Amino acid sequence: MKFVDRIEQASRANNSLLCVGLDPDPARFPIHLAGRADAIFEFCRAIVDATADLACCFKPQIAYFAAHRAEDQLESLIAHIHQRHPGLPVILDAKRGDIGSTAELYAREAFERYRADAVTVNPYMGRDSVEPFLDWRDKGVILLCRTSNPGGSDLQFLEVDRVDGAKGKERLYERVARLVAGEWNQHGQCVLVVGATYPDELRRVRELIGDMPLLVPGIGAQGGDIAATVKAGRNASGMGLMINSSRAILYAGTQVDGGEKFAEAAQQAALQTRDEINRYRIG
Repeated sequence: MKFVDRIEQASRANNSLLCVGLDPDPARFPIHLAGRADAIFEFCRAIVDATADLACCFKPQIAYFAAHRAEDQLESLIAHIHQRHPGLPVILDAKRGDIGSTAELYAREAFERYRADAVTVNPYMGRDSVEPFLDWRDKGVILLCRTSNPGGSDLQFLEVDRVDGAKGKERLYERVARLVAGEWNQHGQCVLVVGATYPDELRRVRELIGDMPLLVPGIGAQGGDIAATVKAGRNASGMGLMINSSRAILYAGTQVDGGEKFAEAAQQAALQTRDEINRYRIG
């Protein structure tokens, strides 16, 4: 089954467009995990098990593991998700982007070593740097388009000449959206990243790409508005979104009573976020 089909299946099964981001920061862990060699795995495992029935996917950010020499714990975590929650896809947030021969190895890292179902990719080196990921036809290739950080405007908002025969200019992020939704999506495996912090651009991307799924970071700690995000980004059936929340869920209870009930607090935060998202899906 293709990644995009698995996402839709999980979204419908859990009535959820919520993607739970896994960005483990040991400095914010509960006291009882301090000093444990497997603390990162145990923290993330507890979050996963507490929120699995509320999410459509999980998104571990590789830097949070690699910086602590915890790549083995990332492997174990993804294996745990596949074993205990087999209906939930895993997105490896790695934002890879390099020349073809190197990209081939990055693709193998994501899909063979970590067994991820999808990986985030930077498209700004062009089609040949993305092609090795597209060769894995059942896997998701999630390409940066209009990112949630303020500095994204430095490049993504530049005006470029249209190349589709139309007159005038378009923003660079619009060019990316057209390319990915058209020429690059021959096997129906592509997804675009558009930040919740820019609902007008999110709406524009949806106009350009039709029903293609979008990964949307930026709600929660980054301040994106859920109502505006869903209304701008949903497709005609109220689907087509993976709305990511990381810190607002992960650390909802880590500072309360030593963090002993951090997983329960994360579950409540995920429930509230999922239900708020669902409030705006139709209508």
